Amino acid sequence: QVQLVESGGGLVQAGGSLRLSCAASGRIFSIRTMGWYRQAPGKQRDLVATITTSGRTNYADSVKGRFTISRDNAKNTVYLQMNSLKPEDTAVYYCTYYNTDIWGQGTQVTVSS
Repeated sequence: QVQLVESGGGLVQAGGSLRLSCAASGRIFSIRTMGWYRQAPGKQRDLVATITTSGRTNYADSVKGRFTISRDNAKNTVYLQMNSLKPEDTAVYYCTYYNTDIWGQGTQVTVSS
């Protein structure tokens, strides 16, 4: 069974940092592009970043230069390093096998001003 479990969310002041982790079970992690999305209250779920199996990355304009996505295929884990956090980054963050309907349960990130 394929599962994704996020961790690392929390409450942080503006300007602070957090690192999210997403642990994947199953054997498909190393052959799939992974993605992070976020959903703020009352808003749609938006793409934050993706990373291919070869390590090529892509970011939403709103997080470029502040967030870094990475992966460790040996650990079946994808990370999202978030620096210089802003209150508008507050959301539930989800990881996913990109372009699939496989999602984690989400982890809450709250940035106070």
